Amino acid sequence: MSYDLVVWEGERPADDKTAGRVFSDLYDRYIDSDVEEPPSDRIAAYVAVLLERWCDLTEDEEETSPWSTGPLIGEASGPLIYFPMRFSMAEEASAYAAAVTQPMGLVCFNVQQDRLRP
Repeated sequence: MSYDLVVWEGERPADDKTAGRVFSDLYDRYIDSDVEEPPSDRIAAYVAVLLERWCDLTEDEEETSPWSTGPLIGEASGPLIYFPMRFSMAEEASAYAAAVTQPMGLVCFNVQQDRLRP
């Protein structure tokens, strides 16, 4: 079982409902499409910050990484990253992942609850 988090570039939506619509639009355009787009610079920088804290799953020899897929950057497309993490580490990893979005000008969205992360 995993916990999924979505992070994207852009203005923070006014509420959860609006965020859900923005996420849906971005998902259709960047994830559920035949066009592969490289991660934006800001999303690549965000992934680098996450990987400073925990190693990529592809390098995890001691099973300390919270990520469920690897390489983590492979989950990014354009201004969006939709990434799963191991449920057993989701509380700590998602809190950190959400906390670093704000100073980077990114939006964090909890897919399971259809809610913005503070």
